[in-house]
Order: sequence, then C-alpha cells, then structure tokens
Amino acid sequence: MMEALALPFQFPFMQNAFLICVIVSVPTALLSCFLVLKGWALMGDAVSHAVLPGIVLAYIFGFPLILGAFAAGMTCAVATGYLSGNSRVKQDTVMGVVFSGMFAVGIVLYASISTSIHLDHVLFGNMLGVERHELITSGVIASVVAGALVMKWKDLLLHAFDPAQAQASGLPVGLLHYGLLAALSLTIVATLSAAGLILAVGLLIAPGAIAFLVAREFRSMLLVSVPVCMLAMLGGTYASFYLDSAPAPTIILILTALFLLAFLRRQWLTRRASRARVAAGGA
Repeated sequence: MMEALALPFQFPFMQNAFLICVIVSVPTALLSCFLVLKGWALMGDAVSHAVLPGIVLAYIFGFPLILGAFAAGMTCAVATGYLSGNSRVKQDTVMGVVFSGMFAVGIVLYASISTSIHLDHVLFGNMLGVERHELITSGVIASVVAGALVMKWKDLLLHAFDPAQAQASGLPVGLLHYGLLAALSLTIVATLSAAGLILAVGLLIAPGAIAFLVAREFRSMLLVSVPVCMLAMLGGTYASFYLDSAPAPTIILILTALFLLAFLRRQWLTRRASRARVAAGGA
C-alpha cells in the first residue's frame, strides 16, 4: 500500500510537477487576495487571455516567450486603465473588449505561422512536461512577486480599500496601481507552464475567495490562501496521476470544491449566529 501511494514521487516528471506547484502557489495565492478584495477578478481573466499575442510575437521574432507574455499583459492592463479612465464605458466592459480582442489577435497570429509549440500547452498548461529552465524562471518570478507583495501588503491594502485616503497619506498611488498590474502579469507568466492561460485565472481567484470566506482579517486571509492553494495544487497533481486526468483541471476542480465547502460553512455559521441572537433577544 505504501509503495503504491509513493509511486508518483518516483518519476522525475511528477517530481517537477510537484515542485512547480509549490513554486507558483505562493504568488498566485497572495495576489488572489488583493484581486478579490479590489474587485479585480475579471482583470486576472483579461490579462491571462491577453498574453497570447505577446507569446506568438516573441516566438516569431526570436525573443524569450516570457518577455512577450509580460509585455502583452502590461499592454492589456495599461490599455484597460486608460480607456476606462477616459471614456464613459465601465471598466468591466472595457476589460471584456480589450482581452477578447487581444486573445483573438493571438489566435489569428498563431494560425498564420508554423510553430512547434502546441496551442494546447499554452492554453491549458503542460505541467507534466515542465523543464528545468522553466522551474528556474518560475522560481525567480515567484520569489520577486511574493517578496514585493509581502513587503508592501499594508500599502496595497489601503490602496484597495480607499485610493483617495492612500493618496492623502502620501502613498504613490500610481506606482501601487501599476505595480500590482505588473505583479499580475509576472504571475501569469510564472504559471504558464503549470496551468496555462485559461486555467491560470482559477489560481488567481479561488484561493483568495476561499480565504475571504474563512478569515476575518486580511492578514489571516493571506496566511490561509497560501496553504489552501498549495495543498489544492499538490493534491490535484497527485490525484491526476491515479485518475489519468490532466493536472491543471483537476486542481481547479479541487479549488472549486473547497470554495463550495467554505461557502456552506460560512452560511452555517451565519445562521447559527442569527439563531443565537434571536434566542438571546427572546430571553
């Protein structure tokens, strides 16, 4: 029995898959807390889809793919901010137009060239085929993003709650805003090999949403989101080995199940507190 349970850890490709899970779970979990709190869930979806044309253009011109992905992600984020700030159209509408347009451009560019890169690996990830250089790249990006978020979490928290108060307090609001967008783009680049573009949005939303339902304070929210994301990623990768399924969708299914459990727990606690208040008032 123990040999059967330990079987996935004996294969090098599974070891790399577990390692990439540990690496990307930290920045995605921390960033998801800010995205959920700030109401930027759709922004994560937009940027994750919009990096596709950057990847294709980087391949065409022989640049590193991560540079193209980061440039496209920042272009999407800056364009969304500019258009929403200089028009009557709401931000969510602008994001929908920008990311769908950039995603379409990426699909057209990909279809027009001959490449050895399979589109499924870009869209859905290739966790079982992660190579050493991808581990190093993701590790460096994850360390930079996670370190910046941990050091500046109080400033980012005030900016998320009340940008006007943050500006009155002397904080560099513009730098915080675009710094958070840069962290989002870098994190998506780090998760390309693990979850791909489409499923990366699940890693950028679900951990923060689960922690929001469980924790009472933002500090606790950060502390809860990381182990939740890491355990879901490791558990999904482990389960996919025996289920003969793709790791990334299995991870998202586990995160979805954890969100539903957290939601039901919050509903039960709310009803219990209401009944206790009614009983106390009747007494």
